[in-house]
Amino acid sequence: MDFSEQDVDIFGEEYEQDDKEEKEDNGTHRSSSSSSSSSSSAASGSSGSSSSGASSSSGGKSSGSGSSSGEDEDNGEEAVESDKYHNYKDSNNTDDYNEEKDLFGEDNLEYMKTTAISQHPIPVLPAIRAPSNPGRGGFGRGRWPNDRGAGLLPRPGYPPRQGYGGYGNKFQNGHRDERFVSELKFSKSEETLSRKQVAFQAPCELGCYSRIEGGEVIFTDRNLRLFKRLISEDIGADLNQGFDTFIEKKDLGSEGFGDLLGCIREKNIPLQNMHFVTFRNNLNKIMQTAYIRHEPWEMGVHKRNGVVYLDVHKLPERPQSDFERKRCYWGYCFETLATEDPGRADGEPIHHVDANVEYCAMFKTKLGAHRILMGAEMDCCDSTDDGRRFYVELKTNRELEYHTEEKFEREKLLKVWIQSFLAGVPYIVIGFRDDHGRLVRTERLKTKDITQRVKMKNYWQGGVCLAFADEVLCWLYGTVKENEDYILQFAHPFMRLELLQAQSCPEAITNHVSQL
Repeated sequence: MDFSEQDVDIFGEEYEQDDKEEKEDNGTHRSSSSSSSSSSSAASGSSGSSSSGASSSSGGKSSGSGSSSGEDEDNGEEAVESDKYHNYKDSNNTDDYNEEKDLFGEDNLEYMKTTAISQHPIPVLPAIRAPSNPGRGGFGRGRWPNDRGAGLLPRPGYPPRQGYGGYGNKFQNGHRDERFVSELKFSKSEETLSRKQVAFQAPCELGCYSRIEGGEVIFTDRNLRLFKRLISEDIGADLNQGFDTFIEKKDLGSEGFGDLLGCIREKNIPLQNMHFVTFRNNLNKIMQTAYIRHEPWEMGVHKRNGVVYLDVHKLPERPQSDFERKRCYWGYCFETLATEDPGRADGEPIHHVDANVEYCAMFKTKLGAHRILMGAEMDCCDSTDDGRRFYVELKTNRELEYHTEEKFEREKLLKVWIQSFLAGVPYIVIGFRDDHGRLVRTERLKTKDITQRVKMKNYWQGGVCLAFADEVLCWLYGTVKENEDYILQFAHPFMRLELLQAQSCPEAITNHVSQL
């Protein structure tokens, strides 16, 4: 935010008015001039308090109207004022200037008696507090309850901090991990990040692979499903159907990342100019942290031949209840319901849903100055009238109410927008359901319209997420060293990103580098 500077005219009308008032009273100002001259002379040989004593002895009323024009000015300005008053002749007081006085002789014995060290102590003023950092409470030492300002009593120093001498971890509850390498503190505000314009290159698809039943990976689009445009006809469908035969998703760990690296080798994609190779999920975590600061996550960081590989790490979770498992299944069931299935006849219930069957596309993009090779799982696709294919993201959510709409727009839409934006997905279809798993309605959203929807409510900004991700990637790429392994984590107290030393590199990355 730009603030316009205001010029203050310190020599304006008030100064001219004071000048006129000074010329009306000659006797007072002549004594003031003498007082100013003696004060100037005294200042050259003694302290400030001594000069004030000399001034009071030389003029009777010098502390009155002349104090504002004489004592607060510099020595050079005093000389000019003195000359002006000497040139000014008044009929009633001409005798005072007939004989020129010697300020350093017998005419100024009081000055010669002035001691070099003042007997008065120098007053100690209290520390000035910034308006943005007020003191604790309105009373106490040096404070006045009637807004008269701070007192003249010196403020006591701050007590020493317990258990913190200025070194080591400044967080009281804990101890810094011995694997600690570096950290990135969240010092930049949303307003600062919003001013930073970070370019994002439209993703370009380079390859794909499919994981079929049984876990085998083939480098084709065999598992890419087609979006069913008449999904609105299924409103009222029970999303619990087929739950008894549901096959839950297995945690493949680094093996899943190895399939993405295998696709890179299969398509002969050069990595010489790439900075990062990762799944979209890792970029989702980084970008959403610009606003969502209560969800922990971590990922593996491994630098080989100038390329930083970001491996997905899944944090341990508590066992899910039956209702939580059902709620997770409702999303897979909606994906099956919203896509064409040639093997399922009309009206046939859904069964044998396998969460391990997936289709993954590989994209090349650029965020800021960082070239990224990214893998992303896709739900389904559709095509335009001219045959151009585009992807569609499918989501489920509980039907909105007046007290849940804000959280939906602040967090759920943020995650959905990041996920779709990074892969260039233009449309999102959301299936809203009730608490019993019945489909209530569907809504189609354009990815580009989501940011405008939340911008009017000032919930979040997509540009801030991109600027935050650019800051993280710059710090990460400049910190990690070649042939070393790390863990990037975001954990309690959720105030910084930490880079920790790792013990080993996943075998999938080691095998990939050896085969290049």
